[in-house]
Amino acid sequence: MIDWLIELSLRNRFLVAAFFLLVGGWGYWALLTTPIDAIPDLSDNQVIVFTDWTGRSPQEVEDQITYPLTVSLQGLPGVRVVRSSSAFGFSMINAIFEDNVDLYFARSRVLERLQLLSKSLPPGTVPTLGPDATGVGHVFWYTVEGKGHSLRDLRSLQDWFIR
Repeated sequence: MIDWLIELSLRNRFLVAAFFLLVGGWGYWALLTTPIDAIPDLSDNQVIVFTDWTGRSPQEVEDQITYPLTVSLQGLPGVRVVRSSSAFGFSMINAIFEDNVDLYFARSRVLERLQLLSKSLPPGTVPTLGPDATGVGHVFWYTVEGKGHSLRDLRSLQDWFIR
């Protein structure tokens, strides 16, 4: 079989060269037209909701803000899981959607649901959507701290030297 293939290739050099040029051209075309991302986004398709309620305990925030919002967001189409946490005067909810759901569609559904629920939340609380960035952009977080320095000095240090 191999002898026959070599003999056929030697007799039809033009066809073999044309075939390899065709395959090479097809490969070059595929290289140019295939979308390749240098850093693929493997993070979840998620929408983050922040709510501030200053001066309240985590239990109050959980009972009056986090729990109602979490239960309501679980009913959205395409939601896989809703994760939430409450802290002193602060609530954070992550609504994780299926991979086939468009991020901006998911954000608009969450925003519609938040507008419906904002009337039932305590006065002075306004749930807001987090940035539409994914986890790929959140590679490195840090804080600038220093004893004996004012917040203005720390901010100047961040703006002029660290950044």
